[in-house]
Amino acid sequence: MDTNTALPTSVVDTTATPPVPISTVPTGAGPALPASLVATPPGEHYADPGMFALEQARIFEATWFAAARTADMPTAGAFRTVQVGRENVLLVRDRRGKLGAFLNVCRHRGARLCTEPAGTVRNAVRCPYHAWTYGLDGKLIAAPNLDAMADVDRTEYGMRRVHLREWLGTAWVCLAPEPPSFEQTVMGSVADRLGGESVIDDWRVDELVLGRRIVYDVKANWKLIVENFMECYHCATIHPELTEVLPEFADGYAAQYYVGHGAEFGEDVQGFTLDGSASFPRLNTVDESHDRRYYAITVNPQVFINLVPDHVIFHRMYPMAADRTIVECDWLYAPEVVAGGADVSNSVELFHRVNQQDFDACERCQLSMTSRMYADGGVLVPSEHHISAFHEWVATQLAG
Repeated sequence: MDTNTALPTSVVDTTATPPVPISTVPTGAGPALPASLVATPPGEHYADPGMFALEQARIFEATWFAAARTADMPTAGAFRTVQVGRENVLLVRDRRGKLGAFLNVCRHRGARLCTEPAGTVRNAVRCPYHAWTYGLDGKLIAAPNLDAMADVDRTEYGMRRVHLREWLGTAWVCLAPEPPSFEQTVMGSVADRLGGESVIDDWRVDELVLGRRIVYDVKANWKLIVENFMECYHCATIHPELTEVLPEFADGYAAQYYVGHGAEFGEDVQGFTLDGSASFPRLNTVDESHDRRYYAITVNPQVFINLVPDHVIFHRMYPMAADRTIVECDWLYAPEVVAGGADVSNSVELFHRVNQQDFDACERCQLSMTSRMYADGGVLVPSEHHISAFHEWVATQLAG
């Protein structure tokens, strides 16, 4: 499935007055909400192209964005292209083994350099229009008549580099001139959820190997997907398989509702699999205190991390339009599991079904985001109140 569908190229005025902050949006003409309920944003925040364009500029292009698994570019010349807000970003590994991130645009006349979602170039990236050619480190190395233009600085006119960090086996990029602190925003989100900076290290996510990848084309706004992942009020209704494995989810409280909490497997459940049967041995670096537990983490704006004793499930979202989001989901296992050809389908199938059930629910909600009934938004019940922190985060980002 192509994760590189072009976005509209209309100019967005990022200096314009942003929409009313979510926290001050009126909840309707009726009486004030009872204390048990908290207002959600209005429906237009999930459907309006203008709102989505502002989110592209002030969220996806201004924060750290999980672009791809670094192992997707294993050798020199291997590349991926991904959509980050309104920009297309080229990730490519150079001959020294270093990964680079660049805007996927030729410096000459603006042609897109690589149009495929992934592939391999031999020694350079060559523009198919006028043959401007760039080294894998981004430097301009050749062009017709370039030797006659001695005043052209080949570094200055190389591919435009963007900020890049590698963590958890993931290439995170930021298009902002001055990116926010990676430690405070990305790493901090994980530490805050798990109750410590080093807890995630037990899983050695960067050393795990891709066992399965499924790409979903979801006809829903990205925020609906984030909200869905953050709560479990719906779990008893639409996730029968998941609540068999994690019975506490049937009570409506998601694992990430509590700092440091991991949902405990059911008494007769042996593994995080579709039927609860045993899967693979616990990762040898995972502490026994995490055995038979599931941890869910949200990293704004577009990452979900799921930790279980024997594998990790890593979601990357690529918001494409106000009503469309591509979700790339990786199931990661110990190297020996994948190298040995083990059948991972029973553990994959559990969360694949959860994904399908969740995305179907999000698409069902998206259909009503333009309804007059939802013009003032909906409400969050007590087990969903923590979602309002996400709404406030979005409002703060949009306010600039």
